[in-house]
Amino acid sequence: MRKWASILAAGAMALSASLMATQAWAQDKKITVVTWNIPYFQDGFNLWVDEFKKIHPDFEVERIDMKGTELPTWYQTQVVAGTPPDIVNIQGGLWLEYASQGGLKDLTPYMERDKDYADRLIPEFADNWIYEGKQYGVPLYVTKTLLFLNKIMMEEAGIDKNPESFDEMMEMAEKMTGEGKSGFMTLNFDWLYWPLFKMNGIDFVNEDLTEAAFNTPEAVALVERLADLTERGVIDKISWTGRWVEPNGAFAAGTVGMLHAHAPAYLWFKSKGEWVNEDTVDSIALPGGWATPNSHSLVISEGSKHPDVAWDFVKIATSGVGAKAMGEGTNNLTGDREVNAELMKYFEANVPAVVPALQTELENLDKLTGNWPFAKDAAIKEAFYPEIQAAMLGQKSAEDALNAAEQKVNRILRSR
Repeated sequence: MRKWASILAAGAMALSASLMATQAWAQDKKITVVTWNIPYFQDGFNLWVDEFKKIHPDFEVERIDMKGTELPTWYQTQVVAGTPPDIVNIQGGLWLEYASQGGLKDLTPYMERDKDYADRLIPEFADNWIYEGKQYGVPLYVTKTLLFLNKIMMEEAGIDKNPESFDEMMEMAEKMTGEGKSGFMTLNFDWLYWPLFKMNGIDFVNEDLTEAAFNTPEAVALVERLADLTERGVIDKISWTGRWVEPNGAFAAGTVGMLHAHAPAYLWFKSKGEWVNEDTVDSIALPGGWATPNSHSLVISEGSKHPDVAWDFVKIATSGVGAKAMGEGTNNLTGDREVNAELMKYFEANVPAVVPALQTELENLDKLTGNWPFAKDAAIKEAFYPEIQAAMLGQKSAEDALNAAEQKVNRILRSR
């Protein structure tokens, strides 16, 4: 009897161990995908999962959507804890620090293997995610800066043509400036304002990214001019103090003549300003064609337990029907050239107001700036921008600000 009881007990323990192993195995067959502030994109995400399960029916997909202000801290906490999400939607230069520290999967071998997929991507946008010769991300949706024109204010000021140079743009801005109205405004985060410098022939850094190149007499003169225009209200001060809501809100109020921002700004300020439509707002390339990309990508954490499976999900989300769902669901273009042709037809039929803005996204792709692959991108921004901001707001001379910025930036560049 005791022998039988022992056998039963042993069997129960074996069964329990087997069940625990099975549960652990089942829990392990899961990938986690973090998206960037698109909680409304649920139907499209579900389509991604459905397509993914045709390939990996035994895998579960967990989705976490986070605000951009919260994602970096949360992600680093997960990495330290040893539980990084498999796939992360990221924008700006955040990924550079992660990649330089070995935190992201090198996708180059996957891109070389899946050539049909890689060949669909717009190279100028895909190249934004290369660091030291390795591909760390692929474009989820693509945007770059352009110039929005308030045609009502232009007409009131007697302006009947689009600006064709920096000087002409500022002259038009002066004409549109008046009581409670400014002629020009720019977004300033993630180097979005840098085209103003580049269109004046100013480079931020030398070719091998080892030394600052922006502290020139031309840069001093430009900053002095921008500061003077800001003091006189021609350039709205919010250009240097706001981020997203404030400048777009000012344009939506109808009090700004020109706004330098990226395409997603259009639907934001259109939703706030009843006056905004295709007849009252034009979308054109900045004079000279210069623009800063502000695209979103998908990256894979180096700590992912299932990188090959995660790559399959990434391909689904960024090409074919998955990319089409992304474009339609967020009113953006994607990194997939073939899909973009379909999306433009969709927008022409369903959201014609965004078409001019989106068309500019695919033009002048040889004139992208503000997308340097600095491993310490965040630190360089924090060193440079406060000095420029102080000069623009009249708190420092242009010469002092640029001298201080040069010293700080060079110190960071040399500390690699």
